[in-house]
Amino acid sequence: MVLRKLSKRDVTTKLKAMQEFGTMCKEREAEIVKGVLPYWPRIYCKISLDHDRRVREATQQSFEQLILKVKKHLAPYLKSIMGYWLIAQCDIYSPAASAAKVAFEKAFPSSKQPEALAFCKDEILNVLQDHLLKETPDTLSDPQTVPEEEREAKFFRILTCSLLALKKLLSMLPKKEMHLLEERLMPLLSQNKFWKYSKHSIPQVRSAFFEVASALCQYLPELMQAEAPRVCPAVLLSIDDSDAVVCPALWEAALYAVSTIEDCWSHVNARKGVLPKLWTVLREGGRGLATVIYPNLLPFISKVPPGIAEPKLDYFRTLFSSIIQGLSSERAVSSHSESSAIIAAFMECLRFVLLQKVGDEDEQRQIQEMLIYDQLIPLTDAVLKEPRLQNGPLFYQIAETLSSWESKAELSSGDGTDETFQKLLSNFWDCLLKMCVLHVDTLDADEKSLLAVSGMLEILQNPKSAAKPNRKSLKIRFTEEDESERNTENGKFMEVKNNSDSEIQAEQQHYSPLRKEPLENLVCSLAELSIVYVNEQKSEQHLKFLSALLNNFSSKRIFHVLLQHGNGAQAKSQEKIKACDENPSVQFLHLNLITWLKEDWRKDTHFLVDILYSVLNCCNSSAERKIILDDLTKMDLKWIILLQIIQKACSSTTKLSLVSDWLKGDTLGERLVMLADDLCHLSLKPIVASSESFSSEKWTLLSLVLSQHIKNESLIGETFVERIIDKLQAALSKARDLSEAGNTEPSVSFICDVASSFFSSVKGCLLMPSSEDLLFTVFQLCAQRQDATHLTDLLMCKLKHTWMSGVNSLVHQLRSMQKQSTFLHKSALWVKNQIQSSSLDVTSLQILISTVSDLLSKLLEAEGLSGYLVGAYVEHVTPSKTEWEKLHESLSTEWMHKPLLEGRLSMNCEHLGSYVKLCGTTKLPGHLCTSALLSKMVLFMLENGIVHGNDDAEGKKVDNIIAELLYSLQWIKELENPPYLLLEYLDMLEEMHITYEKFSTLSNTANLQQTIFDRSEEHGRLWSLTMAKVIREGNTGSCGTKQLFKTNEGFLPLTEGRLHTLQCLSAFLIEEEKKELVFDCVAKLMTCMQTELSSTDGAFGCLSILNSCLNDKNIDCDHLLPGILKIIMSWKSDNEDSFLFSCNLKEKSAELLGFNIEMIRFVPLLLKRLTTPLADNEWDFIMCSMLAWLETTSENHSLYHITLVQIFACASCDLASALSAYFEAAPPETVANLPVNLISEWKDFFSEGVHNLLLPLLVKVTGETKNASESAFQNSVLTSLGEALTYISKDQLLNHKLPAKFVAGQKTNLPDNLQTLLNTLSPLLLFWARPVQISVYHMLYKLMPELPKFDDEDLKSYGDEEEESALSPPAALMSVLATQELLLENILECIPVGEFAVILPLSDEFYLVLGYLLTWKLTLTFFKAASSQLRVLYSQYLRRTKSLNKLLHHLFRLMPENPVFPGPTSEVPNRDTKTFFTEELNLDVKGTGMLSSQIPHLACSVYHITLKDLPAMVRLWWNSCEKRVFHVVDKFTSKYVSSVLSSQEIASVQTSTQLFNGMTVKARSAAREVIATYSVNDIFIELIIQLPSNYPLGSITVESGKRVGVAVQQWRNWMLQLSTYLTHQNGSIMEGLSLWKNNVDKRFEGVEDCMICFSVIHGSNYSLPKKACRTCKKKFHSACLYKWFTSSNKSTCPLCRETFF
Repeated sequence: MVLRKLSKRDVTTKLKAMQEFGTMCKEREAEIVKGVLPYWPRIYCKISLDHDRRVREATQQSFEQLILKVKKHLAPYLKSIMGYWLIAQCDIYSPAASAAKVAFEKAFPSSKQPEALAFCKDEILNVLQDHLLKETPDTLSDPQTVPEEEREAKFFRILTCSLLALKKLLSMLPKKEMHLLEERLMPLLSQNKFWKYSKHSIPQVRSAFFEVASALCQYLPELMQAEAPRVCPAVLLSIDDSDAVVCPALWEAALYAVSTIEDCWSHVNARKGVLPKLWTVLREGGRGLATVIYPNLLPFISKVPPGIAEPKLDYFRTLFSSIIQGLSSERAVSSHSESSAIIAAFMECLRFVLLQKVGDEDEQRQIQEMLIYDQLIPLTDAVLKEPRLQNGPLFYQIAETLSSWESKAELSSGDGTDETFQKLLSNFWDCLLKMCVLHVDTLDADEKSLLAVSGMLEILQNPKSAAKPNRKSLKIRFTEEDESERNTENGKFMEVKNNSDSEIQAEQQHYSPLRKEPLENLVCSLAELSIVYVNEQKSEQHLKFLSALLNNFSSKRIFHVLLQHGNGAQAKSQEKIKACDENPSVQFLHLNLITWLKEDWRKDTHFLVDILYSVLNCCNSSAERKIILDDLTKMDLKWIILLQIIQKACSSTTKLSLVSDWLKGDTLGERLVMLADDLCHLSLKPIVASSESFSSEKWTLLSLVLSQHIKNESLIGETFVERIIDKLQAALSKARDLSEAGNTEPSVSFICDVASSFFSSVKGCLLMPSSEDLLFTVFQLCAQRQDATHLTDLLMCKLKHTWMSGVNSLVHQLRSMQKQSTFLHKSALWVKNQIQSSSLDVTSLQILISTVSDLLSKLLEAEGLSGYLVGAYVEHVTPSKTEWEKLHESLSTEWMHKPLLEGRLSMNCEHLGSYVKLCGTTKLPGHLCTSALLSKMVLFMLENGIVHGNDDAEGKKVDNIIAELLYSLQWIKELENPPYLLLEYLDMLEEMHITYEKFSTLSNTANLQQTIFDRSEEHGRLWSLTMAKVIREGNTGSCGTKQLFKTNEGFLPLTEGRLHTLQCLSAFLIEEEKKELVFDCVAKLMTCMQTELSSTDGAFGCLSILNSCLNDKNIDCDHLLPGILKIIMSWKSDNEDSFLFSCNLKEKSAELLGFNIEMIRFVPLLLKRLTTPLADNEWDFIMCSMLAWLETTSENHSLYHITLVQIFACASCDLASALSAYFEAAPPETVANLPVNLISEWKDFFSEGVHNLLLPLLVKVTGETKNASESAFQNSVLTSLGEALTYISKDQLLNHKLPAKFVAGQKTNLPDNLQTLLNTLSPLLLFWARPVQISVYHMLYKLMPELPKFDDEDLKSYGDEEEESALSPPAALMSVLATQELLLENILECIPVGEFAVILPLSDEFYLVLGYLLTWKLTLTFFKAASSQLRVLYSQYLRRTKSLNKLLHHLFRLMPENPVFPGPTSEVPNRDTKTFFTEELNLDVKGTGMLSSQIPHLACSVYHITLKDLPAMVRLWWNSCEKRVFHVVDKFTSKYVSSVLSSQEIASVQTSTQLFNGMTVKARSAAREVIATYSVNDIFIELIIQLPSNYPLGSITVESGKRVGVAVQQWRNWMLQLSTYLTHQNGSIMEGLSLWKNNVDKRFEGVEDCMICFSVIHGSNYSLPKKACRTCKKKFHSACLYKWFTSSNKSTCPLCRETFF
């Protein structure tokens, strides 16, 4: 099958088949694969030539697999496939070719390959000859199926491959086979068709042909000699082929032809056919192939016989002129490699020609002169003028050629060669001088060409000095050159670095006088010319040229020449200077150079500094040089000059040796210290922009002298370095104190750069005290916030880099020398001061922590010392015991409120410590900063193994620090509303991994728990809560707790610390331990003295522990509780003063308050666990005590700011709530066990007493504080009070004892006491405290259904008015709503409808939105309780005020886009997702569990009720919305609400108890349908009501079922009416059906339709037609008539058109 697929035409099929074949060859057994071999040759020969290259590649890869499997069994088939295999190895698609080669190598080892080819050579040649001579595009491919273009492409490819295969065959056959091959090749070579391939149109074919020609010349020279008449023209006459593919093969063939075929030139007309083509190629610069053609030029020229190259002079002129012309072509100039190849070829040919002995002396001389004058010098001139050629190899080539000539000229030989070359050299130098003078002797000389001249002279002086361009190792060498020269040329030229000036000078000495003298003369002439231009014309480019000359040729002779040509004005001063100093270079310095250096306008001074070094080079002694440089330093020269002098010294050892004495000297040192001082002063003033660039070079200079070290010594004196560092440190300190941002930036930036390079490059730099101070200052800047330092991000980055490099140096230094670091000590004390000062916010702390962490990381690098350094640093930062105590005291005691209120801790004293208001704080308390930083450091030490857990002393320190961190975290956790600052702090700890979890992974926590337990036992309070948290998080088993707990006796006598420890531990004790504890406490209570009742070690302490234990449901000690109650009753009878009944708490002690709180807390616990019935007197005691305590609470509301009073109030209200709940939810078996009249007493007397106390108390407390969030303490009383008030009954509300409260101008139908209640409670929905809002809502909710009946009386007066009437819901609620709408509009108007506005829990917005939504919930409850007629009037009012529209807009900002209920997900997978619409909303006064989802849930609840009770109004609003809102509402309602409402509506129909006379109603929940069947007399009607998918927004469709005995028109009317009622009435489907039935009933009773709406009952106000026309007597609805008159602008009857009276 696979082989059959290979013959298919489709490429993909073939490719897949071939890959499959390869895989099969690999995987199948060898025997099976061998079966393929007979068929393989035919397939292979065809498919290996396939047009698609991927198929060819896959073929060779599969062939390889086949070979590997069958191995030698392939031999019989070799001859039939070898020709095609060889062609495949020459495939022009290289992956296919290499695959074929791999297969060939797998088949034959390299030694056997020639034999294999020899074995098959006849077959191979047959295949190749066929391809080269017989085949055509049409024979290779089927013309009917393959397009022409593809056929040709395949043919040309096979042609190319066949030629290359022939070459491969020639190269691989053994020599002994060659003579046999000659005969076999004759038929091919005798064919003209074969030779015509040299002119083939396809470049690849031509290239392959020339490769074959080369191979034939190489392997069969005799045969080629015989075929010379065909070979030579084919190759030589194609010499101008400019194709990049052909050219390399062509030139190779040409060189083979001219070298192997002796009489090759006789077969072509060289002068007409070959040379003109060559000149054309050369003139055109090789046509972009110079790198290929020109290296072959010299071998080719050398083989041109003398007879053809006549006359010599013209021949050589043409040759060289053509080369130069080619070099000037744009392509050659722009490519470095091309121009280099041309120049190299030119110089090789030039040297070759000059070495030839051609003709007589006269002709020889003429040729030599022509080559120098007309060729070499013009070429040099052209190169100097063309900047792109100046870096080429020409000057090196010239230098090399000169060396060769010089060696020839120095060798005295009898044949006059030396004289010839001397003459040659003399001519060259003369011409070169003239040419250089032409370049220099012009005022507007080109600067680049002058530089090129100086560069050329430098190379001629010493070719080894400049870095030589890369040259290939391939190099022409002339046989006539002698051995010594060969040695110099063979060595590769080495690059000489810029510090090896001495080597260069040593080299110069070896140069022959033949070079030295003319070169020096040339330089002197050019210098002379230049100085004239400089002095007379102020020519800048000549001055630079002069500098370059002096740099390479500084000698006294040149300076002498320069002095002679000074201008006349200087003559006198010259005389004076001569008298002082004989050295011409120094004279030149004083006369010329200093003047130039002082010129201010000059920007570039590098070359002047070079001249200075040339002068210094010619000085006689170091002392002389130092004097010169000191004088220059004292002069007011530009700083850039000093900078450049030092930079050049640093870059070269020779130059450094010239100025080293000066660098170390005092003159420079003092000048630099002054510079540092100036810079620091200048940079602290406001900076002018222009001075920045000027000062940057000064900073660079400072940086250089500080950080550049040579042989471990600073450039300048050590003392000066220290003084400069001092200046920098002082400047940075000032920069830190400056307040104005921006002024100091450049200065700080520069100082950073200087300090950074100083720290990083100078060893031992931190041994100086001044540099440690500098490092400390930088550290301080890095460890502070940018607001404090006014530095930009970039500068902070720089400072950090500086500081890190400084610490790096410090660490390496400390490692090598055991020396204390003042930096570490200072920085630790500064950090300690920072964290304890309470002056940091979160960002500052974070920056400080990360900076200290970076420091510790660096200290780790000090091997051997790291542990000691880090440990010492942490030790320095850690506070002492007294400092820790101060930090504890600084934490606000606001935390106590929550644990005291929740009963986790009990206290009987007013707690001491600072009570700071936290809400406005912007700085973190010192304790938090200290614990965070130290914990980070400790964790760092543990991570890096610096502290080991088993080291007791170290371990204790670590535990103390982590304990303090946990204390901080517990403090934040206990705050009721921690400010945002503290939440940020917690986030920062998480982000920086400063957590207890991290510590527990790094160390054993048992010791830490013991530490915290000890502190808890000693101090109690927050430590006890911290202990509880650690035990909870550590999951310590009961045995672990047991170890901490020890025994009960261990906790006696009770102190506050031990009491709190026991209260917090109680939750973790096992039942036996807990029971033991309870028994101990009960025993102690029984024996308690009257005097000890309120002491910690007395009844108060025992009750506190009892209450903590009883809070745990698992403990079984209920039988003891009545006994404890009896003990409490006995205390009352013995000592009633200890009970705070109906008294003023001002005079009472905190101890008594604490004691009473514990007693009050005991009673609800008793009620919860009551198993045996209580006696009458016990119930009396409980209830009377409760009332008495409540009276105390009510009387002392002015003292609620005192914590214990407030907790007393909360506990009293909670007791009232507990009793209310007990009696309200008591099951029958409990009621049976209660005393007979107890429940009636509770309802008639106690409950009423409770609420008569609490309702006025709520009004009083809320009246005193307008905003409860100001004091969170107040809030807790309101929570308990509100909770108690939710149990108030409707009757108790209606019989309230509140003072009367009325509002002027308020329209109302309510009785006074009800109006007072509404006016008092409704405004509390605006109160900013959630408990008040929720409890008021619960109270008003009970009243709402009672209110609409008072409006029923008014209803009769509204019926017949012309205009649409409206009636307001309760005015008190509406005024609250108006206020809320106004405030809410301001908050939410910026948020588009449909976008979710996140309301933060307990924010100002939260209270506002909560109140608003609760008000609407009440309004909707009221609306639902009203009758249909009243609803119309109320809805009309809502429509007019647009309140409902506002509500709906707000709801779509408050409902989440995805209202999923955030509870635990149901385990049943197919259960529907819970949403806020499917789950009931629980508005609990104390239920603050899910505050974040409360507003969204409430909003969804309100939307749900609105859609349910006011569907028509919502529909009206929806249809009037803009397009975007319309779609948002539709999508949301359809997705989340419609299904819930539809199912509720259908369910309400199914469960409805409403009975209609003559109408039955059924519902189908699956189809969302309601079917109503109406029958009266003989009439039978069936209506199908279909709910839409976006119910209730979409229209409800009414379809007809069966009908009997009703006219079609009447039937349509009735359907329309039902549809109208269901669409326009705000009620359920059942209400709509009821309305419709009344309408139909009225119709059958004889009431006529209104002729405007064709309905008996009006669609919206449900009235009957009453207004009759006096003329036609027809009756109409008043609302319909009103609409008719207003819309038609007439007052005529709609039927008879008479005026309507």
